[in-house]
Amino acid sequence: MPTPVPTRDDMIRWLRTTEPEALQPLFRDALDLKHELLGRKVHFRGIVEFSNVCAKNCRYCGIRRDNKAVERFQMTGEEIMECVRWAKEAGYGSVVLQSGERSDAAYVAFVEGTVARIKRETGMGITLSLGEQDVTTYRHWFEAGAHRYLLRIETSDPTLYAQLHPDDHSFDRRVECLRTLKAIGYQVGTGVMIGLPGQTEDDLANDILFYEAIDADMIGMGPFVVHRQTPLAPAADGFDAGRQLYRALTMIALTRLRLRDVNIASTTALQALHPEGREMGLQAGANIIMPNLTHTRYRRHYQLYEGKPCLDENAAACRSCLEGRISAIGETIGYGEYGDSLHFARRTGGASGGDEA
Repeated sequence: MPTPVPTRDDMIRWLRTTEPEALQPLFRDALDLKHELLGRKVHFRGIVEFSNVCAKNCRYCGIRRDNKAVERFQMTGEEIMECVRWAKEAGYGSVVLQSGERSDAAYVAFVEGTVARIKRETGMGITLSLGEQDVTTYRHWFEAGAHRYLLRIETSDPTLYAQLHPDDHSFDRRVECLRTLKAIGYQVGTGVMIGLPGQTEDDLANDILFYEAIDADMIGMGPFVVHRQTPLAPAADGFDAGRQLYRALTMIALTRLRLRDVNIASTTALQALHPEGREMGLQAGANIIMPNLTHTRYRRHYQLYEGKPCLDENAAACRSCLEGRISAIGETIGYGEYGDSLHFARRTGGASGGDEA
């Protein structure tokens, strides 16, 4: 019997369920559907957080422009390539380049050159998570070799979005960037923060319907974890870590059941709430993990939220740890594969994931 697609009312009911044991049937259904459609492979996206210099001032973010306590850094092109070469030798199929948000000419050119070099020297799959840019920049980065782009909406509710961002941010602009990326030909990812102050279960159900409406290929969402050096910190006093964790796992499961063949990341923020948070995400329907490749000397300066795990763990130790954790839950790692979104392949008529990197 096909796994039923949850309605909006179903999603709200599950999101209002607070007892972990009562959520287990939902998680099992999502895991079964993942195995049916995508198999038991987990695909790695080795992430390089190459700069914490940011022009934006989002009220929830630890590297926001006005946080003067942050020591700013920018990795060189060669430092980035050291991380990427290690990932290639370790059998990773793809890398993610992430940084604070900038759009100045020097930054845009640096990213374009770095993307082209990664593609030329390694042939790896490349995901970018570099914020809002104009259409010319997005196109140049795509032509240089990037083929996936993650731009989280953070919330699909415009009123809540305005509470998270200063007046110089635009919800409509964010949505338009997602449409632009899709038109260019990227595999497009988005996502939200789960458990924000003032966010309701109705809002979260609407977030999943937003993913569906824009026909997203990838979802990268995670629990809201506070950073005390941000304006949003006081509003998060008294948050229950366990509730945040299970709300996030519920969103993963519901997104899998509703969107079915998309790629869903089990984010590091889950592990900030529970030592086995990422494995729990995989068992709730996620199929992507993003091990950190960033040099350890920079990691403590790239904390969007507090309690980020693995700040002192080098890439080799992280790989070994994840191998054991993933094997223990009966899944395998798709080494040497892009692990592209099956949803993207189906909507475009292109080749499915599993291309050799």
